Amino acid sequence: MAIQLTNKIGVIVDSFGIGVRDGLLKAKEVGAEGVQIYAVSGEMDPANLNAAARRELRSYIDGLGLEISALCGDLGGHGFQDGAANAEKVEQSKRILDLAVDLGTNVVTTHIGIVPDDRNGAIYTAMQEACEELGQYAKSLNSYFAIETGPEPAAHLKSFLDTLSTNGVSVNFDPANMVMVTGDDPVQGVITLKDYIVHTHVKDGKRMRIVDPRQVYGFLGYQKMTHEHIAEMAAAGADFEEVPLGEGGVDFDAYFAALQSIGYKGYLTIEREVGAKPELDIRKAVEFIKRYR
Repeated sequence: MAIQLTNKIGVIVDSFGIGVRDGLLKAKEVGAEGVQIYAVSGEMDPANLNAAARRELRSYIDGLGLEISALCGDLGGHGFQDGAANAEKVEQSKRILDLAVDLGTNVVTTHIGIVPDDRNGAIYTAMQEACEELGQYAKSLNSYFAIETGPEPAAHLKSFLDTLSTNGVSVNFDPANMVMVTGDDPVQGVITLKDYIVHTHVKDGKRMRIVDPRQVYGFLGYQKMTHEHIAEMAAAGADFEEVPLGEGGVDFDAYFAALQSIGYKGYLTIEREVGAKPELDIRKAVEFIKRYR
């Protein structure tokens, strides 16, 4: 195999479905070097972690020989499409960025909602203004607020990012989302978004039929977006299906080669949102990636 990866392997702790502390132990057990953690509610809500708790958690993670590849700051709903709701969401997102820095990572991933085609519309403007503010804030922390790929083609996402004044808003590249929903080519997507990719997910999927992205990711005036809804659609398999690595439409030889060609040095973080045995699937995913080393 011509590709020889040196990227570290991460795991989304929440994919195990057993809580943060037990998930961290499990991540170490399956061979991950880093972890991504949801930080929007419950024990990981920034409001529930004072300075001492943050130091303790960071020390605990360090003690396991792990590091945090990124936090997930996805607030759901309509992303940043609703201008009336954005002030509160922007503040929440800033607090998650602060938490990330305290825990030793400079990446927070999120969905911002589908970027509309109409650049002159209210929704585009609302998203642009929120991302401009968050991009500048992230940049002040030497951090990144990273949009997950999938809701729109890579070229359209790039055109949106190019309107912002900094790269503080960047990209969390998920190849399976592109395959499952828009039918976009992940390999070309990597090349298109090369200047913005700061974190990646390793996930595979199949597209069963063409589906309106609004049905998956929501849209203001249409429906709200939740991760639970996306996972349910991926599990049902009528429109698209998330599958174990190597069993779907992502050409990993070409995908990893594309990441290597743009000089990507960051994490390859395994996400498994469906399936009755996530630990088994994640173990297999770690071994799948290690074959490229």
